[in-house]
Formats: sequence, structure tokens, C-alpha cells
Amino acid sequence: MDEPKDAYTVMIFRGSMSGPLKFSFSRSLIRKAVGFGLVLLVVEAVLLSQTVMRIGEIWELKALRVEMASVREQTTTFSNSVNDLKRRLLAMKEVNQRLRLMLGIESPKTENVLDGKGGDSAPPQGEAQELSSQPIEMNQVSQAGASEDQPHDPLLSRVQAGIAWLQQEAGSEEQTLQNLTSVIESKQAKWDATPSIWPVKGWITSGFGKRVSPFTGQMAVHEGVDIGAPPNTPVQAPAAGRVVVTGFDPRMGNLVAIDHGYGMETQYGHLAKVLVKSGQKIRRGDVIGLVGSTGLSTGPHLHYHIKFNNHPVDPQRYILD
Repeated sequence: MDEPKDAYTVMIFRGSMSGPLKFSFSRSLIRKAVGFGLVLLVVEAVLLSQTVMRIGEIWELKALRVEMASVREQTTTFSNSVNDLKRRLLAMKEVNQRLRLMLGIESPKTENVLDGKGGDSAPPQGEAQELSSQPIEMNQVSQAGASEDQPHDPLLSRVQAGIAWLQQEAGSEEQTLQNLTSVIESKQAKWDATPSIWPVKGWITSGFGKRVSPFTGQMAVHEGVDIGAPPNTPVQAPAAGRVVVTGFDPRMGNLVAIDHGYGMETQYGHLAKVLVKSGQKIRRGDVIGLVGSTGLSTGPHLHYHIKFNNHPVDPQRYILD
């Protein structure tokens, strides 16, 4: 039988005693087989590439999960830090409030605090139940104005709300601290300028107010206190100020006057020696002179005189030590 011209023949020789095996394949069959093989190769290549891509995506997903877990852990730690800062800020706010009360500064009214009112009226029963069943937390108040396009992760939302609250409260407390600093500096200057110590250590020989004059025997007003002390005992300034008068007065003898500001002035009479100059700035405790008995005096002592707004006041009211 003749073989077709468009066929391929494959012969297999099995040995000298056996006839060869002969297989014939048409060209169309070979082309189909080759085409089918190519298709299989393409399909296998596509499947392999898809498998590689899926494996890559799986590894990427695992990496993302690990990263998300790390981010969530960091977010939790940050949230705890924010809560700790909240507690600290609230504690600082309480201290600031106490300082404001101590310094006599009126607390500012915040926007979220209603006018305090009282009475026996109560809301309707249904409304009261509704209010009592909805406790309000600080985070809920902070999230009230949050937009809908923000992330819905509760932990992230709490952190964002906490940061917003901290920014608002930190700004408020910063302004409060600035006000407190200004007031404290002002009060510190006033405290420094307020006489508060004995100008000389000794004993009171004549107090403030009415007394019998040792020179006339008549009732007279003594506008200061006389402090007895040994001659040349150092006389200290009881507060900071500026020397405005130094000189000699027929009645007060060697005299020093200090202007402390805030309407306060002190005078020191009968000094044996003046150790400061007019216009000189002094601090509390600086030596301004020595005890003597100059002017109208019966013996060594210091005449200590305080004027507040040009009116004499009892110096013992201002002595703390």
C-alpha cells in the first residue's frame, strides 16, 4: 500500500530477526500536535506566571500584616502616651487653678461651661432618662465634630481625638502660665519692695501712735517706732528700693529715706553715719547706716518710719521676722 505523499514515516528496527515497525503520520496531524503543544506551553507559562504573582501577593500580604501589627502596636503605645499626657495636663491644670486662686486671679470662663444656676425644676422624665443613659466621655466630646471621611479605626480615632484635645488644652494652659508668670513677676517685685524685716536688732523704746513727748512732756503723735540698739549697730534696708533722701534734719539727725515703689516709703533717723547715697538702688538686707543719737534724741536708737501713700503706718505691721 502506497503511503501518502504528505505523511511522515517513523521506522523502529527491533533486530535482525524481526521486521521494523513503521508509523506514518500525516503532516496535518503533526501540525495539529505541534499547535496543541504550543498552546499547552503558553497555558503552562500563563499558569506559572499567575502562580508566581499569587505567591508574591501572598508574601506581600504577609509583610503587610506584620507591618500593620507593628503599626497597631505603635499606635497603642502612642495612645497610652497620649492618655498619660492627658493626665499630666489635667494635673497641671489643677495646679494652675490653685495658683490662680492663691494669686487672686479670676478663673476665665471656658466656652463649654454653662452659667451655674440652681433650683427645684427638673427636665421631663423621658428626657432625664435619655440624658442619664448617655454618659459623655472626653473622647466623645472631642470626636463630635469629626468628618465622615476620616478613618473609622476606633484606636486611631481615639489617638486623633486625644491629640486634638491636647493641642487645645496645651494652648490654653500655655496662655494661663504666661498670665501666671506675669502676675507672679509683678507680685514678686511688690513683695521685694514691701518692708518685712527689722532694720536693726534691738528693743522697742517707743511705739507708734500717741505718746508723751520726752522733750515737751505733752501728748504728741509718734509717726514711727524707736528701736534701741548699741551705737554703730548696722541698719539694714527692710526691702528693695531707691534712696531718695540722705542728709541732716534738726529733729531726726542724720536721715535716710528710701522709696520702695507701690506707694511705700521708709525713713531712718538719728543715724550715727549714713552709708548710702541719694539715687542709689538697694536690696533687702543692704546696710544703709549705723545706729546713733543725732538730732533730738535721748540716747542711741533708730527711728523707723513707714509711709504708705504719704500716710504714716505702724511699721510693726510689716515686720515678719
